[in-house]
Amino acid sequence: MSWRDEGWRHVWLPYAQMQTAPLPLPVVRTEGSRIFLEDGRVLIDGIASWWTACHGYNHPHIRQAVAAQLERLPHVMFGGLGHEPAYRLATRLAKLLPDPLNRVFFTDSGSVAVEVAIKIAVQARLNQGERGRTKILAFTGGYHGDTLGTMAICDPEEGMHSLFAGLLPEQPVVPLPRDEASITAFESFLEQHASTLAAIIVEPLVQGAGGMVLHPPEVLRRLRAAADHYGLTLIFDEIFTGFGRTGTMFAFQQAGVVPDIITLSKALTGGTLPLAATIASDDLFAAFLSDSPATALMHGPTFMANALGCAAANASLDLFETEPRLDQAAAISAQLAAGLEPYRDLPGVKDVRVLGAIGVVELHALPDPAALRMALVAQGVWIRPFRNILYLTPALTIGAEELETLCAAIRKVLS
Repeated sequence: MSWRDEGWRHVWLPYAQMQTAPLPLPVVRTEGSRIFLEDGRVLIDGIASWWTACHGYNHPHIRQAVAAQLERLPHVMFGGLGHEPAYRLATRLAKLLPDPLNRVFFTDSGSVAVEVAIKIAVQARLNQGERGRTKILAFTGGYHGDTLGTMAICDPEEGMHSLFAGLLPEQPVVPLPRDEASITAFESFLEQHASTLAAIIVEPLVQGAGGMVLHPPEVLRRLRAAADHYGLTLIFDEIFTGFGRTGTMFAFQQAGVVPDIITLSKALTGGTLPLAATIASDDLFAAFLSDSPATALMHGPTFMANALGCAAANASLDLFETEPRLDQAAAISAQLAAGLEPYRDLPGVKDVRVLGAIGVVELHALPDPAALRMALVAQGVWIRPFRNILYLTPALTIGAEELETLCAAIRKVLS
């Protein structure tokens, strides 16, 4: 394994203390819901590579689409030039989403998609002559990315970002309005501070990296009503929840409301290539139109609308149209509920919850996530616990036996 041993001296891993981090498992190929290691072991992937591989790994339709695009046009700058995969993808995304979400700005990561959403919300007001409304209201337990702007709208007490408190712009963070006390606090905050706000941002139905915390659709309806009342832009960050993960194509559909901006990434390309999108309403787009270059949205990632990524995303949307992904999500949800609910009585388990193709076992404490991860590997599965959370977000194409193996492995290590 010379490539790993030599490269280990040079790579810097995500979310890892490099002085104590164990060597990563060497992967040689993937297929379906399985990860093949160099030593011959095969792991069933329970988290679909951070929720991206919604169709499983190496789906032939996506692979063929990317290979064909590679022959014609891997990438060309999006400033002043255009190509069919991006324009076709923008059209398809707009048709998938309700009016007035019709303007698609492509980026190359979820964090940047949220950064663009923030810029749109703030600059739209500046372009219309409104000064002083530059704050973004976010929520306790929320997570929106690791760049500076997105860290500022994550939970300030969350360990990943609290170190940078003095560097980040101060943004208001309040509890989600989900019960009488938090609703009262939310309404009181808006009454006092709405004049400073440009937008409200939320992860609809489930706060992912903040602890896989669920909230009912009524919360989204309450946020929509508040945004309308105070004239605020409502941003739904669906980077985790989009593309079938919660049981509907997009989580917000379960609430019957429409945001002003939605951010998408992760499963957008079926986990094949990096791509993200910020999709804004017609009214917000109109706020940038004038004869002055100063009102334009001045943002442009070098690899925005990458042709290979757009080809993969178009192929992924083909699969949502031709294969029963939402039915598969419903079947996964039922199996997760039946399989994980009995674990509520295991020692150390605090809660069990399921939403769509998301299954969560929350522990009272998890002192050594890395050790638990390796215990799960010994059971033949890849599950990556964080904080006190064990979770499953498998490919929507996972087989029932594979999912049963994942649930059984959790029970084995917790017992």
